[in-house]
Amino acid sequence: MHADRRPLLLARNRIQASLRRHFHDEDFVEVDPATLQVSPGNETHLHAFTTEALTIDGRPSPLYLHTSPEFACKKLLTAGERRIFSFAHVYRNRERGPLHHPEFTMLEWYRVGEDYRQLMKDCGDLLALAAEAAGTTRLTYRGTSIDPFAEIERITVAEAFLRFAGIDLLASITGDGRTDRDGLAADLTQAGIRHAHDDTWSDLFSRVLVEKIEPKLGMERATILCEYPVAEAALARPSADDPRVAERFELYACGVELANAFGELTDAGEQRRRFEHEMAEKTRIYGETYPIDEDFLRALEGMPEASGAALGFDRLVMLATGAGRIDDVMWAPVAETLP
Repeated sequence: MHADRRPLLLARNRIQASLRRHFHDEDFVEVDPATLQVSPGNETHLHAFTTEALTIDGRPSPLYLHTSPEFACKKLLTAGERRIFSFAHVYRNRERGPLHHPEFTMLEWYRVGEDYRQLMKDCGDLLALAAEAAGTTRLTYRGTSIDPFAEIERITVAEAFLRFAGIDLLASITGDGRTDRDGLAADLTQAGIRHAHDDTWSDLFSRVLVEKIEPKLGMERATILCEYPVAEAALARPSADDPRVAERFELYACGVELANAFGELTDAGEQRRRFEHEMAEKTRIYGETYPIDEDFLRALEGMPEASGAALGFDRLVMLATGAGRIDDVMWAPVAETLP
């Protein structure tokens, strides 16, 4: 098995080296945040690995394997770093499949004082660099192939809802970002999209996104889906042009989600409110919650305006090499312990 995978793994190394050179050439500093954190992140549907630290006298203190290096990276921005990137091993529980792995590599990068649209250009550069390093002119996944050098398509979430589902999404969002669950549910019913009576607005949003929109993205060329509703962008600042939406985008290629990016929220009070809402939802749905990193919120009070992106590096390698599963591009995948 290793002999079959080895050409893909060597391509992985070349891609990583190429991307690392690119960031160094752009005057970025590579950082290596600690994996163990007091909070793994505060998103409703992300599940962490829990562990504990023992004091010298054996008393336990809970810790988590981070689901992203985001909190640590933003603390570094507050400390004075201007452009940073990290190839971080991150950990997410309840995830395993062709595109998911409990431990994977996330490429994150941040730009202080630069608009989040610059990150869109960055994404195009990274797609081209990955293809070049892999020695290919196409990105491929399960029969879908696109040109990584073509200009990336941009479409707003509202435009995608209207084009692919016939739903006016912004009609269910008020000017201050509050959402109308019943109004959106009626739109789903009219569009023939099944939903449950106890689905929240967020649940309904996700149903449309997963069933009607994501399968259409990145199928002819890479696609950026941007301007997410504020309710679906817990770490992003509201758009200056429309307070109903946020400075958030996701990158898709061959129908695969590759990256998630924000114009970063720097209002610590608003960030706390969003975290508390996310954890209340987590408790309601899963019966568990994670602590809030108070040190992160204190750092956020002094964080400069910045933009940041997180890209699934293993997935990018998959598309550049034509691999069918994420395990195929990992040097030593996590063993599957269940039958």
